[in-house]
Amino acid sequence: YEVARRALEEGASIINDIWGLKMEPRLAQLAGDKKAALILMHNQKGTEYSNLIGDMKASLDWSIKKARELGVTEDRIIIDPGIGFGKSFEHNLEIMRRLDEFQVFNKPVLLGTSRKSFIGLVLDLPSDQRLEGTAATVALGIAKGADIVRVHDVKAMIRVCRMADAIVKGFKKG
Repeated sequence: YEVARRALEEGASIINDIWGLKMEPRLAQLAGDKKAALILMHNQKGTEYSNLIGDMKASLDWSIKKARELGVTEDRIIIDPGIGFGKSFEHNLEIMRRLDEFQVFNKPVLLGTSRKSFIGLVLDLPSDQRLEGTAATVALGIAKGADIVRVHDVKAMIRVCRMADAIVKGFKKG
């Protein structure tokens, strides 16, 4: 909470809560008071699910309701399925295949797959050699509804995003 508060005082405009208000609900009050955007990530301890996407959607629904209850306006809520957090290798691939199911919330979806271990497991590469794998997840994520991507290799991923956006949303020259 204190780090987020100080960051907002220094000019930040987004709070990224990797626990979706389950650990520090005051972050929603802070975001509401400061009119900051709030990223609500799905995360849990362990990787046990009775229904992966259903459980995640229920958790994100709770987080969104809590954020609204504590003063965050609808237009400032962003959701993140939390690739790599409280998920197994297989879960991460399933989330990528089913990313469009998170559109039910009518909120921007942030995708953070850059250099993640599931890419390394598929390609058998160390983190600093996962550019192409990251590009694939970014392009496919955009095709499945991702609105925002968090990446390491900014220049290359801007190009991937522009191309994927042109295909998915249409290209307007100029």
